Amino acid sequence: MTVAHLASGLMEEIAHHGEETYPDECCGFLVGTADNDDRHVTRIERAANEYEGERRRRFVIRPEELQRVEDGLEGTSLFVLGFYHSHPDHPARPSTFDQDHAWPWYVYLVQNVERGRAGEIGAFELEAEAREFRAIPLRSAAPLRTSL
Repeated sequence: MTVAHLASGLMEEIAHHGEETYPDECCGFLVGTADNDDRHVTRIERAANEYEGERRRRFVIRPEELQRVEDGLEGTSLFVLGFYHSHPDHPARPSTFDQDHAWPWYVYLVQNVERGRAGEIGAFELEAEAREFRAIPLRSAAPLRTSL
């Protein structure tokens, strides 16, 4: 089973990003290294929520932004491991929309933001054959509130 390991301070960065963009969803990239089933996230890269509808319930990251981040990682040992986004006033678990737009192998972090304050965070991966999310362990160097 995949385990997501986050470097110290990243949980706080994601929580702060969610609070900043509230009541809209925030989003971004999880960057780091992979070792077998372990994903070691060493930094995050914020992304613009480009959804053209109600950003309070949806997010979209343009492919050009993913390409920009991947180009910036070229020549390093780092790559995009997954994505994070917030759920304003909703639980820290993926929505049907999230599931329909997810890719296998990547880690997905969902940060709950309740009335402008960051709450629980959940870590998930998409099972390729079932096309369903499953919760995965989330480890951090800092204390965190998880929904697992």
